[in-house]
Amino acid sequence: MSSPLLYSNITSLHKLNQGKVRDIYAVDANQLLLITTDRLSAFDVILPTPIASKGAVLTQIANFWFDKLKHIVPNHLTGIDPATVVSADEKSQVHGRAIVTKKLKPLPIEAIVRGYLVGSGWKEYQAKGTVCGIALPANLQEASQLPQPLFTPSSKAEIGDHDENISLEKCATLLGKELAEKVAKVSVQLYTEAAQYALTRGIIIADTKFEFGVDDAGTLYLIDEILTPDSSRFWPADGYVVGKNPPSFDKQYVRDWLESTGWNKTPPAPALPADVAQRTSEKYLEAFERLTGKKLDV
Repeated sequence: MSSPLLYSNITSLHKLNQGKVRDIYAVDANQLLLITTDRLSAFDVILPTPIASKGAVLTQIANFWFDKLKHIVPNHLTGIDPATVVSADEKSQVHGRAIVTKKLKPLPIEAIVRGYLVGSGWKEYQAKGTVCGIALPANLQEASQLPQPLFTPSSKAEIGDHDENISLEKCATLLGKELAEKVAKVSVQLYTEAAQYALTRGIIIADTKFEFGVDDAGTLYLIDEILTPDSSRFWPADGYVVGKNPPSFDKQYVRDWLESTGWNKTPPAPALPADVAQRTSEKYLEAFERLTGKKLDV
């Protein structure tokens, strides 16, 4: 197993951006190299402790879904081996955790799909009987499955800021009515098919986030990562009980530990104890193996 990668250092390519988890490099005018590091962010703050294998898990789960759902919408993958676009001494930084993608224009929204009543949606429902302004039946409980999946877009925030839910009307203003309707329809279809499959593997996908981009011709593409433990709320189906927020296959374990320390959720974040980092890595690996039935390539 390769050593955890907190920050990449690809000097053979021009670095364009460093996100919370991904480092982006220019391959040429039309293609990008995306490296998923082992960084973990919680409460919108990047932690100083890497989570072993996390970048490989996220990349390989996303690639699994990109292939499985490509009949719904095209995606940004080029199929080019990342090892062929970096120098020989940099190949270890991209093995199992990088992809070469088309360079597209990202849409200025995040496409959230909610299948269950949890998190901020549950809080809003308790107060107003709605989720993102959408009225729901009375007497639902926490973690109830919604009558149908809801498309609830949000604005994109800069690192350190929080995304904000936006109305469907605002989404249509940002994208144009036709494109907004297509994004909503595709997002719900992606979630529905993925959630049905995940159930056969013992995982409930409670909610998820998609990102989209367009090319110069206006063709819609699925980009970034999809249906991973970072962009989705995965619950073990055998631990699901209506009325309780089930344990999840994501960074909730880390969030719980951080909450227990009294940290004020502003940078710098505290380092994670070795056992917390190890347990978090194990949860990511379990999610990968359950969903794909494969062993991780690291």
